[in-house]
Amino acid sequence: MKADNPVAVRLKDYAPSKFLILNTFLEFKLEDDISYVTSKIVMSKNPKLPESDSSLSLHGNQNLNLLWIDINGLRLEKNEYQLIKDNLLISNVPDSFEISIKVAIKPQENTTMMGLYRSRKMFCTQCEAEGFRSITFFLDRPDVMSEFTTKIIANEKKFPVLLSNGNLLREGKCDDGNHFAVWNDPHKKPSYLFALVAGSLSVLEDSFETMSGRKVVLKIFVEEKDLDKCHYAMDALKRSMSWDEENYGREYDLDIFMIVAVDDFNMGAMENKGLNIFNTSAVLVNPEISTDTAFQRVEAIVAHEYFHNWSGNRVTCRDWFQLSLKEGFTVFRDAQFSSDMNSPTVKRIEDVNFLRDYQFPEDAGPMAHSVQPESYIEINNFYTVTIYEKGAEIVRMYHTLLGASKFREGTDLYFERHDGSAATVEDFVSAMEEVSGRDLQQFRRWYSQAGTPQVNVTSNFDPIKQTYTLYFTQDCPDSPSQTDKKPFLIPIKIGLVSHDGESSILNSDGDTEIVYELTDSEGSITFKNIPSKPTPSLLRGFSAPVKLSYEYTKAMLSHLVSNDPDGFSRWDAGNRLSTMVTTHYMSAIKNGEELVEDRDLISAFSSVLSNQNIDPAVAALMLQVPSERALFEHTAKIDPFVTHKARNFAREMIANNLKDKIYAKYKTLQVSEKFSPSAEQIGRRSLKNTLLGYLALDENNGLDIVNEQYLTSSNMTDKSAALSILINNDETDTFSTYAIHDFYSKYEHENLVVNLWLQIQATNQREGGLDRVKSLLNHPAFTINNPNKVRSLIGSFAANNHINFHGKLGDGYDFLREQILRLNKLNPQIAARLVTPLTRWAVYEEPYAKLMKKQLEIIGSTSGLVSDVYEIVTKSL
Repeated sequence: MKADNPVAVRLKDYAPSKFLILNTFLEFKLEDDISYVTSKIVMSKNPKLPESDSSLSLHGNQNLNLLWIDINGLRLEKNEYQLIKDNLLISNVPDSFEISIKVAIKPQENTTMMGLYRSRKMFCTQCEAEGFRSITFFLDRPDVMSEFTTKIIANEKKFPVLLSNGNLLREGKCDDGNHFAVWNDPHKKPSYLFALVAGSLSVLEDSFETMSGRKVVLKIFVEEKDLDKCHYAMDALKRSMSWDEENYGREYDLDIFMIVAVDDFNMGAMENKGLNIFNTSAVLVNPEISTDTAFQRVEAIVAHEYFHNWSGNRVTCRDWFQLSLKEGFTVFRDAQFSSDMNSPTVKRIEDVNFLRDYQFPEDAGPMAHSVQPESYIEINNFYTVTIYEKGAEIVRMYHTLLGASKFREGTDLYFERHDGSAATVEDFVSAMEEVSGRDLQQFRRWYSQAGTPQVNVTSNFDPIKQTYTLYFTQDCPDSPSQTDKKPFLIPIKIGLVSHDGESSILNSDGDTEIVYELTDSEGSITFKNIPSKPTPSLLRGFSAPVKLSYEYTKAMLSHLVSNDPDGFSRWDAGNRLSTMVTTHYMSAIKNGEELVEDRDLISAFSSVLSNQNIDPAVAALMLQVPSERALFEHTAKIDPFVTHKARNFAREMIANNLKDKIYAKYKTLQVSEKFSPSAEQIGRRSLKNTLLGYLALDENNGLDIVNEQYLTSSNMTDKSAALSILINNDETDTFSTYAIHDFYSKYEHENLVVNLWLQIQATNQREGGLDRVKSLLNHPAFTINNPNKVRSLIGSFAANNHINFHGKLGDGYDFLREQILRLNKLNPQIAARLVTPLTRWAVYEEPYAKLMKKQLEIIGSTSGLVSDVYEIVTKSL
C-alpha cells in the first residue's frame, strides 16, 4: 500500500488548542498564474492551558510556497522555524503576539477543489473540513474561532465581483487596473467557514424583513446565462428564513446573505458564514430544464445551508468527531421544513427509503462507524449517511421521546448556552436532559455504538381476558472493532388495527397510538379491553432507525395497506408485501423453480389504483416494486442477476394483469396545466411516470405511448422520465436512438440537463451498458475534471446499474478501478466516493465477491495512494 501509511486521529486524544486567535486579517492578490495570500493573525496563549509550552504549530500543506514570516513586525530567519511534513513549527513565541505570513499558491492547478481553486473563470473556495490549510498556514481546527477581515485584490475586468464572509466595509480601484473589496465578519468563526469568490457574475437581489424588523439583503450570484434559473432558490431562501423564525426562534444576524453558484464543486453546498457556495445543481432550476426532483433538491439544500447559520455556524462543533452535532441536527431541521412545504408522508417515505438503501448497508459493512466515530484517517471520508441521516434520526427520536414542546425548549437552551462557541454532542444531550428532567444516559449509546439494531416482535391474544400482548427483543450485530453491544433505548410507535379496520383504544386516556420504550434486550407491553385479535401497526412513522421483524401474513399486510391511519405505515405494509413476494421469486430462481403469479400482490396494487382518495404522490410510491438495491438487503448473499430477474417478473406481472386499469389511470393524469413545482402537481407527475413504466412493458403499443409522451411533454420531469423508460425498454431501438440524439441536441448548452442525459444513459439496464459508458467518457459533454459529470456517468453506472456493473467477467469492476486511480491525485474526495460500490464485496455470491476483492487489492497495492482512498480500501479488505 502507501509507503507512508497515514496515522489515525482519535477522539480520546483531543486536546484544546494551546493558542487562540483573536483576529484574522487576510489579503488576497489574485492573479492568473500565481496568487499571493498575506495573513496577519493576532494570537494569544489559551488561558485555560497556562502551563503549556511556547511552541506554535500551524497547519499547512505542500502546495504552500512560504515567502516570509513576521512576529510582532520582526522577520524570522529560516533557522527560526521548521516545515515538518505539512505543518509550520515555530519553537518559541510570546504569550501574546501578532504573526504575519505571506505565501504563494496556484489555485488554477488545484484540482482537489479544496482550499482556493478555479472553477472555469472564477476563483472560489471550499474549506470544510480542512481546506483552509491549503490557503495559508493557520490553526485550521473548528474549536479555534476568530473574527475575520478579508481584503481581495484582482483585475477589475476579469473579476468585477469580489466576495467574502460578513458585511462589505469598503471597495475601490487600484492604480494598476485592479480593484479591491474589504469584507468583515463580526461573528467569530472557525477557518472551515471562511469563503472567497472572485469572478464575472450576475446577481439576483431581493430582501427579507426579520422578526425584529431588520432588513436583510439577499443576493444570488451566477453566470449571466443562468440568471433566469435563480428565482425558485430565492423564494426557498425566504421561506427558510421565515420558517426558522417561526419554528426555532432563529433570526438571521448579518446585513446580507449571499449564495454563489459554482459548476465545479465536490459537495452539494457549503454554509460559509454569510456567503454560501452552492453546486450549480443545488441552486439553478426552471421549468424548461429542471425535473421535480431538482426543484425539491434545491428547496431542501437552500434550507439546509441556511439553517446551518445557527446549527453549525453560531454554534459550531468542537472537533470533527462532533460532526453529527451540526449535520444530523440540520438534516432533521431541513426534513421538517420539507415536510411542511410538501407532503409529510411522502417526505418520510423517501427519507426512510434512503436510510434503508444506503445507511443500513453502511452499518452492516466494513465502513460501519458510530454517529460519533472513535477515530478516522481522512475526515473527508466521514461525511457519510451515518453522520448525516442516522444522526438526523437520533434527533428525531429526541422529538418523539420528549414531545414537540420540550424538544423546542431543549433546542432553545442549546442555542442560548452555546451561541458563539464550539460545542459537543454531550452539550446537546445535556440540554435535552435538563429541559425534560429525563436521564438520557442509555440514549447516548445511539452516538457511540455502530450498527443497526434488530428488533423482533411476537404477539399473543387472550380472548378470555381480552388482552393483547406484544413481546420485543433487540440485538445489534457486531461491527468492525465493536462487539458485545448494550441495549439501546428504542422508541416504538404502536397502533392496533381491529378486524373491521378501526383503531383500537390502547389506554385509559383514549389514545389510539402510544410510544413504547424498549430499553432492555427483552420487553413486553399488554393492552387491555381488546375484544378481537388485532393487526399490530409497528414502528409507525419509522420512530427509530431499526430493522423490525414481525411474522405478518399477506392478509395482515393487505389489511394495514387498506386501514392503517398512519400514512407511512400503510406504505410500509405494502412495501413489505412487495418485498415478501419478490424475495420469494429470488429464492425460486435460485432453486430452479417455476415463477407463479401472486394474486395477493396484484390485488393490493389494484386496490391502490382504484382508491380515489389516496394522495397521488403516495400512490406512486405504493405502486413501485422495491428497488434492486433494497432487495439486496433481504438475501444472505447477493446475486445481482437473480435479483434483476425476480424484480422484472414482479413488474411484468403487475403490468400484464392491470394494464387496463393502469392505462385508464394514466389517461386521467394527462392534464394540460401551467407547470408548477407544487406538491399537488409533483404528485400527479410522479404517479403518471410510475404508471408509464408499467405501460412500457406492454408488447403491443406500450413504447408508442412512451414515445408519445417524450415527443409531446412540456416539462423536463415528463420528458426525461419518458427518455429513461424508452432506452431501458426499446430493445430494437425503434424510438430510443432518435430520442437520445434529440434530447442532447435540444439541451447541449444546458450543463445540468447534459448531466441528466449522461445519468440516464449510465443507468440504461439493457445489455452493453459498460460499452456505452466507456464511449461516453470520450463524448464532448464529459470531462473527468468536473465532479458532477463524474457522479452522473461513472458514479451512476457503478452504484445504480447493477445488471451491467456486476458483469460475471468483472469488466465493470476493472473499469471502476481504472477511474478511481485516474482520480486518485486529481480529486481524492471523488475518487474515494467511487470506491463505495466495491466495499461490500463479502456479501456477494461468487464469482462477484472475488472479482470485486481483486480490484480493491490492486488499488491498495498502488503507490502514491491518497489517504482518502487508502482508508476506505484498507477497511474494506
